[in-house]
Amino acid sequence: MELMTSPWQELFEADTIEWAVVPLRVVLGYIFLDAGLGKWRRGISGTGNWFESLGFPFPQPTARFVATLELVGGILLILGFGVQWLAIPLAANMVVATYVQKFKLGAPFQGGEVQGYELDVLMVAAAITLTLGGAGPLSIDALIGQS
Repeated sequence: MELMTSPWQELFEADTIEWAVVPLRVVLGYIFLDAGLGKWRRGISGTGNWFESLGFPFPQPTARFVATLELVGGILLILGFGVQWLAIPLAANMVVATYVQKFKLGAPFQGGEVQGYELDVLMVAAAITLTLGGAGPLSIDALIGQS
């Protein structure tokens, strides 16, 4: 294993594993940013109506909370700020989304004619990875010594 990590350690002056979370964090952040922005752009009341049809309590405030969490959370993930704490509610958000896809909508794991929930599961795993691994070296957290 040392043969694989030594060149990268010299190049980046950090452990390879620290750098491994950087693209994961940025891509996950972009996905959340796009999802939250989409909910606001398409009309947040429509998202609330959809939440109501799924049986969510307080569907309109819940829709606004989820859209804001995804939008702001996505931006903060991309910047790498508060990542280990921020990833917890984002993971919980995706656990609920996975539950909705599988049990409420009856979607297959892998999409076909309808969207599957494989991306939701992957996003849960990515958020848990960031909770455990931190933001990585290219982040605000690293600059302020939090990662």
